[in-house]
Amino acid sequence: MSTSDHPVALRLERRVGGPTRLLATVMALPLIDGIFPALVIAGALTVPFGIVETGLLIFGGSATMAVVLAEMDGTPREKATSVLLLGAVLVPAAMVEAALAETIQSLLNPEVFHRFAGLVILAVAAKTASAEVGEYLPSPGAIIGLGLLASFQPAGAGLDVTLDPSLLARAGAAAGIGVGFALSVALAGERLRGRVDIDRFRFGSAVALGVLALSVLGLLPTEQPVALGVLCVTALFAYDPGSDVAEGTAPSDADAGAAGGAGATEASPAASMTTDGGGEVAGTVAADAGAATESTAADPDPEVDPDPDDGSEDGQSREPWL
Repeated sequence: MSTSDHPVALRLERRVGGPTRLLATVMALPLIDGIFPALVIAGALTVPFGIVETGLLIFGGSATMAVVLAEMDGTPREKATSVLLLGAVLVPAAMVEAALAETIQSLLNPEVFHRFAGLVILAVAAKTASAEVGEYLPSPGAIIGLGLLASFQPAGAGLDVTLDPSLLARAGAAAGIGVGFALSVALAGERLRGRVDIDRFRFGSAVALGVLALSVLGLLPTEQPVALGVLCVTALFAYDPGSDVAEGTAPSDADAGAAGGAGATEASPAASMTTDGGGEVAGTVAADAGAATESTAADPDPEVDPDPDDGSEDGQSREPWL
């Protein structure tokens, strides 16, 4: 990738190719791997800040930012159109999976499945932080499958299809927040590119995912949006308004002229000296410069002087470096 070697995005890029398809795969990956249904079953959408955390960390996050900033081409309007078209599919799909998750929840032991839901988020956080570590971890889909087997309750189980409008609305809102995050990055891409350290934001997002996993596991018993706070601090530290100067863009003609003028002024400090006899100083400097020029023209290199006793014309025509 052009600005960040994001491990998750790089792995998907080798499989799907194309920036728009890559963005669709990255944002739909929680639905494919089963991470989003696992969070629905674990109750991550029961509180408002849980919806925001799920949207920003699961559907959005560092992988989405890396793809939008580093891979997608075109104007901000073209990028925004692609993101909106993707959101038109992603939001209904999230609502359908939330309905299926609510139906499957009646067949599972929630306490056991919550542990696997926390483990899958930890695995995603580790894969986001390091590609090398991610090679040794099972895929999120495999962890979700093991969680379904371990928490399945066959005795007295019944598959009841239930549709909770409030749950569907929360699921759609979470997916919509992820789409809104991608849309904001696409619209502000020209200002963010070169000023956002994507790798720093990636590591901070991995830490925020880890905090969210601890909350799901019950190891961090708090009702405060700790993961959301970590993500906000990460975004603050990853943004550097002055870093675009360090990237080194080509200066304009006006800037080059100004720089050249400044360089000329520094190269000849005597020309900028101001005294009571400023005119005489300037004339003296100009006269000395003219004399030096005439002396140089008359004798290009006095140290390498042809032999006067040589008698051949080659001696007079020899270049100074021969």
